[in-house]
Amino acid sequence: MGSRSEFPVQPIQRFAGKSAPIKRPEEITCFSYDVNREFRWDESSLQYYWPPSLPADLSAGFDTFNKWDDSTDEHLDGLVKALMLHEKSIGERLKTDFVTWRGMMTRFMTAPFDQFNSFDMNATLFQGTIFIEEDHPSKFEDKKEQSNRPPNRNGLSQDIMSFWGYKFESLALIPDIWDNVSRDFIESREEHIVDNIQQYCSVVYTQIGDASLVLGGEVDAVWDRKPDDKTLPINWVELKTSEEIQSERDHIKFERKLLKFWVQSFLIGCPKIIVGFRSKSGQLQRLQEIQTQSIPGTVKRGKASWNGNMCVNFAAEVLEFLKKSITSEGVWRISRKKGDPNISVYKIEETGTGQILRDDFIEWRQQLTAKEVAQMLK
Repeated sequence: MGSRSEFPVQPIQRFAGKSAPIKRPEEITCFSYDVNREFRWDESSLQYYWPPSLPADLSAGFDTFNKWDDSTDEHLDGLVKALMLHEKSIGERLKTDFVTWRGMMTRFMTAPFDQFNSFDMNATLFQGTIFIEEDHPSKFEDKKEQSNRPPNRNGLSQDIMSFWGYKFESLALIPDIWDNVSRDFIESREEHIVDNIQQYCSVVYTQIGDASLVLGGEVDAVWDRKPDDKTLPINWVELKTSEEIQSERDHIKFERKLLKFWVQSFLIGCPKIIVGFRSKSGQLQRLQEIQTQSIPGTVKRGKASWNGNMCVNFAAEVLEFLKKSITSEGVWRISRKKGDPNISVYKIEETGTGQILRDDFIEWRQQLTAKEVAQMLK
């Protein structure tokens, strides 16, 4: 339907040099999902970091895992609802070029150095802003394919290895600052039921190159507490697990993992990553604190398997490409298949927003526009 625009990923050397200008991500609002996956415009699901006891079995509790059924397409619902409530609280529209989840920007920023990077996204242009979501059917097929992969050499399924990350979070988090949490709670975390339903999502405003963005992303924890001054940085903590490094090959593999670790934290303004290193069988053995801003330099001094400035410059160029390609209403597809040298953009629906946007958000924005026009005519 209509013409196709293509953005070539290669050659990536054209993105070398000084980084495009960036604006430090600043939280403008937030929201929580509770244990029933109900949206709450508050900080009720905010978690705090407290070191876990070592060693620990990351497979323990898999049989009672309270897993979120993600077969329902949530679109951008939580993000745009939080944005709408924020706009209502300040009485004006937040002007930005893009609104999307952090995961979509992560796909763009890692694309130059991730040969397995593939994605399908849907986008719609509404009131001068491009809203981008992941295409849910494509995502669901990918997850199904991953889940059906045969067990690894240790006979462990993909599902249980995915669980290890959630278990690590359960072992390392508490629901309030340390002074307000009982010793019994902290010491019994190994027995707690693990769930991935409750989430705290930070909504930030940032800029990459000439493009302004509102990004929503789940945040694992805060190191101490959120400052009262909204303009100050927040000491977020991102929790990750990785297999213990035992060989040169493992080192290269970890360095490539650091690309995604860095991009995810960079985009949301998270200054610290805590990696839980585990054995091949899922035994948590040690912790390592990594400062987000130090990662590109560490990689440069190591195997140099990727370059942070090139990732930023690539993202800046992709965003400009999207602004020039998505210029009318309807629903657009942003796609890159495995091994494809290009990111493609083409229209799949001539009108509407394809449920990317909530009806109440559209209605709110239309009311706000009518109010703005009325004020101009006075």
